[in-house]
Amino acid sequence: MKLNVALPGNHHIPGTPEWSWRLSPADWRRVATTVDQLGYDALSTSEHLAMPYEEVPRLGPYWLHALSVMAFVAGTTDRVRIDTSVLVLPYHQPLDLAKALSTIDVLSAGRLNVSVGVGHAEREFEALGVPFTERGARSDEILAAMKELWSADEPAFHGRFYDIEGLAFEPKPVQKPRPPIYVGGNSEAALRRAARHEGWMCNPSRMAFDDVHPILDYLRGRPELAGKPDFDLFWLPSPDMWEGPAGFGGASAAVRDGYRERLLGWFAELAGLGMTRNTLPLAPTGTLEEYLDYLHWFDQEVAPQMDRS
Repeated sequence: MKLNVALPGNHHIPGTPEWSWRLSPADWRRVATTVDQLGYDALSTSEHLAMPYEEVPRLGPYWLHALSVMAFVAGTTDRVRIDTSVLVLPYHQPLDLAKALSTIDVLSAGRLNVSVGVGHAEREFEALGVPFTERGARSDEILAAMKELWSADEPAFHGRFYDIEGLAFEPKPVQKPRPPIYVGGNSEAALRRAARHEGWMCNPSRMAFDDVHPILDYLRGRPELAGKPDFDLFWLPSPDMWEGPAGFGGASAAVRDGYRERLLGWFAELAGLGMTRNTLPLAPTGTLEEYLDYLHWFDQEVAPQMDRS
């Protein structure tokens, strides 16, 4: 099971730890270097350009710029992969996005994952002048155009929405043939899009195990998936498994041991579904130091007992 760590403080969603809302650039560097030094697989960010007022009570108004965060992480780390959950493809023009992602791949020495979705916040689309009903078709064209730009010596792409020709495009990504692409979304169109690439991400993530079986059956039935031994299945949500009168920092050894066993049981269930990647579940923490201690504890006490293949 590969593990992504979501960068704390990337957003201020109500219910996330308030200490993460006060992080400084030096604090973010500490988080990134700690994740980099431990055994985690990726450090991820997320994307909204602005938040519709009606969504602010649920998601908050504060969201860092995803591509800028990815560049920051690339310059602060040496080993861990750089990911998103997720980049919203129709927010972007493919030539510009392909350049930004290729640059991040070059500057990180080939450590970029490209996890994408089609988006859901209709007012963001209105502000960008992108018809909400076209988001799926535009996403398919953006992916096709970026793959052409990343691979062809003389790229040419002619679609319904985007037309690119007569332009030299460099640098190409370090990763060959290109960075891996993971597609989020639970609709049949999203699942078909995922099957054409390197992995699927459950998104939106409010889903029970019983609900995911027909989705996996549909996905595994796609002919595009045939012959892909390393296709990633990425489960995002984790139940609240913490049981204790205090947060992680004040917990007894017995409380932590019980939490570890519940975590291992949860990951075994995920593995039984065929899942290969998940976001790190978190215990409650009250400070940055407590959070960093948790990262070390999980890496030393839980991860060695998991199947990390």
